[in-house]
Amino acid sequence: MSETVIEVTDLRKRYGDTDAVAGIDLSIGRGEVFSFLGPNGAGKTTTVEILEGFRARSGGRATVLGQDPGKAGRAWRARVGIVWQKETLVPKLPVREVVRHFAGYYPEADDPDRIIDMVGLSEKAKAVPDALSGGQRRRLDVALGIVGRPELLFLDEPTTGFDPKARREFWELIRSLADGGTTIVLTTHYLEEAEALADRVCVISGGRIRAVDHPAELGGRASAQARVTWAENGARRETRTDAPTRTVTELAQRLGGEIPQLSVHRPTLEEIYLDLIKDDRTPEEVVA
Repeated sequence: MSETVIEVTDLRKRYGDTDAVAGIDLSIGRGEVFSFLGPNGAGKTTTVEILEGFRARSGGRATVLGQDPGKAGRAWRARVGIVWQKETLVPKLPVREVVRHFAGYYPEADDPDRIIDMVGLSEKAKAVPDALSGGQRRRLDVALGIVGRPELLFLDEPTTGFDPKARREFWELIRSLADGGTTIVLTTHYLEEAEALADRVCVISGGRIRAVDHPAELGGRASAQARVTWAENGARRETRTDAPTRTVTELAQRLGGEIPQLSVHRPTLEEIYLDLIKDDRTPEEVVA
């Protein structure tokens, strides 16, 4: 990350006596895919809306693309793309005309036909949005979010309702945008999505950051002990070890090569995530 795109220091948002965001520090670099994870009411949506310039903060500092998002103007907004959690309301026009219409809002918009092809809607370019499937409408949302050539793209639960095949096709699109230099801030409840796409994940709960790291390193995941289980003498055996390969080798030698019902397990991202938020307040105790 050679250039910082988002810089946040002691960010706060207070509603009455409740701290929805309680002093967050973070930095996101150009071309990075950065994912927010957290339960409902954790403060992640509030944080993202502050960064997008749609919600005022109560305290702290925030710089996005070199400007305060709470004060930035139209030129700054043209550099930012947003794909909302809910479908974008669009005119009842063919897909090609809808994308061309939105392209007119930007000073240096991309070619609408190229964007339509990029999101996989070329065969539906003449169809009206009401005739599209749920996944295809979501692709249209992405087309509208990127037609302005954004330097920074916010994605809010972009694959909600997708079947597994459509979700993985969408991931390829996001990877291609990141490879092209677009910085992406992803909010998702799908842990496998964050693990597949994110360079770093940020776990937020109770308005505070619990951990920030690469998915494979989060919460000490890479160095956590492995759990090795197997069957021996009619009983299920288990051991925890820092050296699972050595443990398996020793078992193989002792048991004559084959190890019945062998399983080697390291903590999953879900297990680490649940451990990070287990002592936090319930969603009803904080503001979304």
